[in-house]
Amino acid sequence: MSNSAMEMQNMSSDGSRLGSQSASGMGSRAESSTSGAGLLPRSGSGRQLPVPRAQPQGGAGRPGGSNLNPGQDRAKAPRQLSPEEAQMLAQFRQQQRQQIEERRRAHAEAQQQQIEEEERQLELKYGAYQVIALIIPVSLCMVCVIAVLKSVSYYSQGGQQFAYTPYQENGSSSSSQQFGGALLNVIIIIAIIVVMTLVLVVLYKYRCYKGIHAWLLMSSILLLFFFSYEFLTEILQSQNVTMDYITMSITVWNFGLVGLLVIHWKGPLLLQQGYLIAVSVLMALVLIKFLPDWTTWILLGAIAIYDLVAVLCPFGPLRVLVETAQERDEPLFPALVYSSTMVWLVGMADPPAYQGPPQTPPSGARNSIGNSAQSSAPRPGTQPQSPIVPAQPSVSAEEEEEAKGVKLGLGDFIFYSVLVGKAATLSDWGTIFVCYIAILIGLACTLLLLSIIKRALPALPISICLGLIFYFITSLLLTPYLDALSYNQVFI
Repeated sequence: MSNSAMEMQNMSSDGSRLGSQSASGMGSRAESSTSGAGLLPRSGSGRQLPVPRAQPQGGAGRPGGSNLNPGQDRAKAPRQLSPEEAQMLAQFRQQQRQQIEERRRAHAEAQQQQIEEEERQLELKYGAYQVIALIIPVSLCMVCVIAVLKSVSYYSQGGQQFAYTPYQENGSSSSSQQFGGALLNVIIIIAIIVVMTLVLVVLYKYRCYKGIHAWLLMSSILLLFFFSYEFLTEILQSQNVTMDYITMSITVWNFGLVGLLVIHWKGPLLLQQGYLIAVSVLMALVLIKFLPDWTTWILLGAIAIYDLVAVLCPFGPLRVLVETAQERDEPLFPALVYSSTMVWLVGMADPPAYQGPPQTPPSGARNSIGNSAQSSAPRPGTQPQSPIVPAQPSVSAEEEEEAKGVKLGLGDFIFYSVLVGKAATLSDWGTIFVCYIAILIGLACTLLLLSIIKRALPALPISICLGLIFYFITSLLLTPYLDALSYNQVFI
């Protein structure tokens, strides 16, 4: 009985409690629906479970919208830095930027040093190739002159002179008289060279290209037809070979016409270079034939000094010519220069397959162009000298590799050959070989200076100076000494 009474009491208390909750739930149903919370399913006992309310952000559930944890909002808000802290932060950021900039600068400097080192190595390889490319034609020109002088007596015999060398050297005259007369001849020749060089510069300055073309064309015709006919005649006479005039005329005509085409228009590069060497040989033989001995030696020294002044002085005619060509980005005329790679005038010579080193020369080697060397006049012995300079690249991208190189004036070829040829007519083979080696050493030194200075340089002074010094030392001291030892049968 007691247990059933207690159960009835609990059921009555639960029912009263359920009634109160349902009454309160009916009042709060509208509020919960406005808050967006759903009703939970009823429990197994038929009671509805209470729905938890979402706490609005920003403390909307409390009066005045305050949060239960005010320190949480203060932690989320950015803290105001003091002036000392802001200054320290700015300094720290500036130090970081400086460190990053220093790293970038050090990296750029390391890359620049690596590029410079590669360019320096390319300069050495490229310079060696260019030295060989110029030594071969210079040597070929000098060897041809020596061979002709040793085999044909016509060019080694004196007695005839140019009309503009009035002093006639005589064996009976004293040394002072011969020196004075030779100096007068040299002054006249240098004056003619200076005047003709100035005329060439003025014509080029005012773009009188047709006049220059006509001038050079007449000079080339004189060399390729008249001098070549005389040369061939003397060769046949010295070898006791006969040839009829028809065959002679056809041979000279073909030789001269092909030379005009490849020099003043276009043709195979090797053929073009061969004709330029042939022209230099003919001119050197004419100078050796018609210049007296004293006049030749003084002229070689004077022309080296003139070459130095004309190229290096601010208002030197050859320097003005080179700078004008650089400003206009134009090549000079192939009748005046020998190029180790490419020469052009009206058209461009067709280059052969490139067989040199695959490396391209450094940017410093791609500089100026300009040489004035060969005679621009129709008369022999009036060649303006030229600097030796880096060659200008070709206008087409395919030929850029072949077009890079150095250019040497034909006047340098001519006077190198005159020095060696005059030694061949007066001295023995030892003196000839010493002069040849001295000229090549001077040319190599000039090319070395060219790679360092990277500007137009005269090619005659060093080579001619060394050639003259070694010639007189060998002919006046070494050769008599060796002859005396040989005469007395003293062997060293």
